[in-house]
Amino acid sequence: MNDEDDARLDAVLNEVGPRLRRIRRERGATLGALSEATGISVSTLSRLESGGRRPSLELLLPIARAHQVPLDELVGAPPVGDPRVRSKPVVRGHRTLYPLTSRPGGLQAYKGVYRPTSEPCEQRTHEGYEWLYVLSGRLRLLLGDHDVVLTEGEAAEFDTRVPHWFGTADDAPVEFLSLFGPQGERMHVRARPAKER
Repeated sequence: MNDEDDARLDAVLNEVGPRLRRIRRERGATLGALSEATGISVSTLSRLESGGRRPSLELLLPIARAHQVPLDELVGAPPVGDPRVRSKPVVRGHRTLYPLTSRPGGLQAYKGVYRPTSEPCEQRTHEGYEWLYVLSGRLRLLLGDHDVVLTEGEAAEFDTRVPHWFGTADDAPVEFLSLFGPQGERMHVRARPAKER
């Protein structure tokens, strides 16, 4: 955490004591009654309300239970921010990738839209592991000696150290999801071999 995060946390924690006192008084409870209901000593409850004791989960959970309020109400947790991912698409020729994750390193997720192209199917290798899921269209995957066409709803996963290339299988665009992780980080969905279909 940086200094700004520390300051925000301190501000939230400093408000807990007055909030505890207000909620207790609104319910007409004394410190003694709350102590009996929670098993927390009167002096500890008093220090929590005055800010002399830092709140902890082991203290706040029994108090929330006694007052029959959600824990969020005791701590005044800030509202969760907008969860939408707002990343700019990356356009490279006939390929458009929409990043769906924003944290560097680890597992990365993308929505890809590839349009037909006359570029050669040049296989490449690099460290990592990739999982593909076709949303619409037909995706051609060259993987080593394999030449596979995935259709809507099909998935494939592979070690990217194996020479590979993927793109449209015909004259229509293909839309897919891609999860890419560091070497050894495998996904859990596999496309069934054609023989099993």
